[in-house]
Amino acid sequence: MTDIIKLLPDHVANQIAAGEVVQRPASIVKELMENAIDAGATKIELIIREAGKNLIQVVDNGSGMSDTDARLAFERHATSKISSTEDIFRIATKGFRGEALASIAAVSQVELKTKTKDAKTGTNIYIEGGGLQFQEPIQTAEGCNFLVKNLFYNVPARRKFLKNNNIEFRHIIDDFQRIALAHENIDFELFHNDDIIFRLRKANPLQRIVDIFGRKLQPLLVPIKEDLGWVQLNGFVAKPEGAKKVRGEQFLFVNGRFFRSAYFNKSVQDAFEGLLLPGYIPTFFLFLELDPEKVDVNIHPQKTEVKFEDENLIFALIRSTIKKSLGIYNVAPSLDFERDTAIDAFVHRPNLGGTYRTPEITVDRNYNPFLEDRPTSGEKAALIDIYQQSIPAEPSKINLFEDEDFDEDLMRLPNGYWLFNKNGKTLMLDLGRMHRLIVSQRHGNKKRSQSKQSLLFSLEYHMNAIEKNKFRSIKKFLPELGFDMVIANDNVLRIDAVPEGLKETQVMKFMEQLFEILVYTTEEDFMQFYDQQWIKMQSKSRFDFLYKTDAEHVIKDFTELGFPDFLPSGKRCFIELPLDELKNKF
Repeated sequence: MTDIIKLLPDHVANQIAAGEVVQRPASIVKELMENAIDAGATKIELIIREAGKNLIQVVDNGSGMSDTDARLAFERHATSKISSTEDIFRIATKGFRGEALASIAAVSQVELKTKTKDAKTGTNIYIEGGGLQFQEPIQTAEGCNFLVKNLFYNVPARRKFLKNNNIEFRHIIDDFQRIALAHENIDFELFHNDDIIFRLRKANPLQRIVDIFGRKLQPLLVPIKEDLGWVQLNGFVAKPEGAKKVRGEQFLFVNGRFFRSAYFNKSVQDAFEGLLLPGYIPTFFLFLELDPEKVDVNIHPQKTEVKFEDENLIFALIRSTIKKSLGIYNVAPSLDFERDTAIDAFVHRPNLGGTYRTPEITVDRNYNPFLEDRPTSGEKAALIDIYQQSIPAEPSKINLFEDEDFDEDLMRLPNGYWLFNKNGKTLMLDLGRMHRLIVSQRHGNKKRSQSKQSLLFSLEYHMNAIEKNKFRSIKKFLPELGFDMVIANDNVLRIDAVPEGLKETQVMKFMEQLFEILVYTTEEDFMQFYDQQWIKMQSKSRFDFLYKTDAEHVIKDFTELGFPDFLPSGKRCFIELPLDELKNKF
């Protein structure tokens, strides 16, 4: 029998390993930026083209590499971070496996320019598909300049599975933000297709959060701090007003490394128990510091899964610390059983210059209520007359059970739905969906160009770096829609006029929704999303219909549409109640 087991060539093994390390362009961004941090960089510049599919460039001012190290760095399992098995259990650096550069080079064209501090010249190395093409001396700045071009050019099956630029760039921004949040003492810059997206300067943790997510988040943040000796917890949580229905602004870090944990997310959710509406997720930025030996980050090549030695204790620490901070900042009710409110009132009473005297209670010990003169019969009659005159002559007209609530054709249910008799059938109506269809129909029959209404007082919308970039891509469409807005200063958008029909109280929420998509690739994309948000903003939910007259108007308009069963999305507007089946239950 012939032997069938054989060693794979290096380039094949590297491509297989790349499947774990390099899942998308964001994976390369994460690995190269973490290498720059491990090299002691104080400034990192990230340049992206076509969402990383054509170019990912990371420039840092770290320690750089010698010509020998530059070549060896692209070999599998070549690393400067660990040297023995014991080092794995006390990892203090971001990278340590020695797989990233070899995996990246196996599926792209990589060029590296690097120089150490004391070297007179640097080195320029070019690798294509895992094979060295050339290495030569070069004059370059101290640090490293990585250029990763044409990702998956030699693995077309992998390249075609990449998502569109919008989605891939969103992942890049996610990884960029995670790294920038954990290292506020480093300057970061992000460019995409020559547009500046972020320019972050060295700052404190709070300022770094504000620089990334905008000034509107700052007043909502509550500081979190606890030190138990073996573990320290720092960071911020947003007040309930900052909670959202979608995940995105939930960040957990341990020793400066971002990680995911559904278990610890639940501890934060538990701390907000009773403060959030169902379905809402709190915003938080939490940083744990503890002995590296108590944390295992060697779970997955992506290094976002972490195991803790004292997981239950940390869960309790996060929950109790957040609850305490919410109480201190009057977000959640807190009781102090050791404090007397009377003492507080005395302590905070202003000193008006007089002298304080202890209050005295005077009691007349000779007073006997049974010896008092009782009213005469004439006085009693006068009191009775006065009492009878105070009683209204007519009975009260208040009726707790108004007729309209029990109309034979239309009745509101406690859960917000309505019952309606139509052609001998009893229907349960979702008036919110019905109203949405009516608004959609009316909006579709109108021209998009709307008249604008000027605001008495201009509104200011504070944009973060991402929103500012989005505004540039859509501002040419806004005047014809009825918006009049300009950038007042670097990050403030001044809104002077809005489309007629958009309430002033809805403007800020509407702007947040318009900025929800990262980049609108075409005018059609933007207009389609705008129409969706406009209909959503103008529509009412089923809970907004409290009065029968409002419900009747909606039913009348809905009937004119032909009383359709479904929304365009396929959701039902009403259902027919099976009365015969209900009768059988009696």
